[in-house]
Amino acid sequence: MGLDRRGFVKFVVGGVAGTLFTPVIWKGMDDAAKWSQNWGWIPRLPKGERKAVPALSKLCKSGCAVKVQTVGGAPFAALGNPDNPMSKGGVCPICAGSVQLMYSPARVAGPLKKVGEGKYSPIKWEEAEAMLVEKLTPLKGQDGKIAAISGDETGTANEVLSALLAGLGNASGYCAMPGEMLTATRGVKLMGGAGQPGFDIEGADFVLMIGADALDSWGASVANQKAFAASHPTGEAATARFVYAGPALNNTSGVCDQFVAVPPTATGVFALALANALISVGATCSAPDFADYKALAAKCTPEVFEKATGLKAEVLKDLAGKIKAAKAPLVIPGASFGQGSGALDFVAGASLNVLLGRVGQKGGMTLLPAAPKALSAAADRAEAKDAGSFMAQVATGKAAPAALIVYEANPAYALPQAGDMTKALGNIAFKVAFATYMDETASLADLVLPAPHPYERFDDAMNPYGVAKPTYLAGKPVLAKPVVDAKDPVDVLLAAAGKLGLSLGFETYADVIKAKAKAVGADMDTLTGGAAWTGEPKGGSLSLGAAALAKAPAPKADDKAVALAPLSKLACGTTELACPPADLLTIRDTELKGKDLFVQMNAATAKKLGVAEGNKIKLTGGSGEVKALVHVNEGVAAGTVAMLMGFGHSAWDQYTKGKGDNIFKILTVSDEAGTGMKVWAGSTVTVAKI
Repeated sequence: MGLDRRGFVKFVVGGVAGTLFTPVIWKGMDDAAKWSQNWGWIPRLPKGERKAVPALSKLCKSGCAVKVQTVGGAPFAALGNPDNPMSKGGVCPICAGSVQLMYSPARVAGPLKKVGEGKYSPIKWEEAEAMLVEKLTPLKGQDGKIAAISGDETGTANEVLSALLAGLGNASGYCAMPGEMLTATRGVKLMGGAGQPGFDIEGADFVLMIGADALDSWGASVANQKAFAASHPTGEAATARFVYAGPALNNTSGVCDQFVAVPPTATGVFALALANALISVGATCSAPDFADYKALAAKCTPEVFEKATGLKAEVLKDLAGKIKAAKAPLVIPGASFGQGSGALDFVAGASLNVLLGRVGQKGGMTLLPAAPKALSAAADRAEAKDAGSFMAQVATGKAAPAALIVYEANPAYALPQAGDMTKALGNIAFKVAFATYMDETASLADLVLPAPHPYERFDDAMNPYGVAKPTYLAGKPVLAKPVVDAKDPVDVLLAAAGKLGLSLGFETYADVIKAKAKAVGADMDTLTGGAAWTGEPKGGSLSLGAAALAKAPAPKADDKAVALAPLSKLACGTTELACPPADLLTIRDTELKGKDLFVQMNAATAKKLGVAEGNKIKLTGGSGEVKALVHVNEGVAAGTVAMLMGFGHSAWDQYTKGKGDNIFKILTVSDEAGTGMKVWAGSTVTVAKI
């Protein structure tokens, strides 16, 4: 049976088993067209009882509570868990294909030791663990010599990692990959508050998302989608209005009631200009810095707004009128996967909630208290160093760690100026990567330790970013043992701590999670497999952040450059995970053609740059460059080029490696005034026709 692309799509859509119920996609489209020939490599499910096992998948940023479908104990699919109060049975496109990712050819099959440039030799776990202890032992007590980068925003594993560093005298080396949670928590601090912000989308009747791709790649997207769907019942009038203000049409704006095209360099101006419009129609508040805030907002006149955004000032008047008419308006600031927007952009957007009196109210912005710790010596997640800033210091020699532990992160791929980050990693003598898949960072490590897939280990998620109430989810292994020779990274670190003369109080990660559940007042027995415990958010007062916003630089005009907008689609992967093969068919022909990625821009921007549909171009930013094709799309903001994230991998598997280019190579970094963070949401690039 021969299948062309359209026929294959019809086959997959009509018979979901092709992508969601077997790992056959790993064999490629050629083999998929030959299923009827009963090839021997096709997995055969054992006979036995069919079960639905609750589990927690953390392949996506927020983590999905799922029910893994098994036959005779063998998983074959993952469906949403209807018992979970957040997802209510929904599942994201990554976690929908999570079972297939257990069998990915990109998985690290066992411990690996680097024996040459790009060459690795398999070793036993005993040798690998001894090597880890051997490399860390002489660095004990030398602050600055051991560092760790974590890409896990929600797991208690971070407590173990930070407590280990503190016990080894290297507390300052604990770093977190850039993300919305780290940025927003620092933004709240600039507003005189404390805690992680949450957003009650379900209770709002008007939701303005400023850059926050809340129905796809921002926050607890599945829960957000459920809230949106509930407010837009089929065949009935909508009970809430959703507006997306961002640089390009995406999966969120595609279903919203209104799309406002705002360049990524102008989100702060947009928010303050909207504040000015709201104040002009009577908005006021009791915040102590209201007078200073009002003066700042007044500088964002309609003329300033039009120049910065390319939009007409009537847009502000229209939005201000709709917000004023709403009973429970909510503003959500954010960025694609929380990438590079900076704390000041968060403050600019969040201050609108303070201005409108929407903090701590139903359908408003909430403040979640810091979660109780399982390990008293652990650092708060908000205290972690920004990995982008840390690696920039490594690149310049201002930081000189001798050893780096990488946990669930891919800094070689997902930090701005990715080429420079790869070189910076070369400055560190010993790098150990705890990795489920052989990604770009693992490919540079001296020791690669395979981590179990989410369905092969204990794990948890505390307060996924965006949730309006404190939420804890926990999961345990679905399988009795991993399908590869993997060990839980936390178990390995706890064992290493003991050999280094440091007692962290636990022997296994399972014990840590039980202690965490107890600390938050939850019963671990009822949490098994991703059920949720929820408490109530605490109240808290916030200022408008006027002092911080006064330090924000004004947008700069540059006739030779255009704004660069990272465009995210969860189906294309995350900063840690490449596009799952089950989602490859969701990529449009106007997004990827063969190995060439498209860059999107509107017709006016294309004319200004002297390019047209299908032209091949080179985009340059900082020391990096990427090549792509032009797609003219009127859904892109003025003076902006939009590029999909998640492509340009140099590692992983044959289905993702070498496809398109990596936008992180051309994102340019600047120091954010008053926060010390590295930001790149305002990146600009030059474009040249090839």
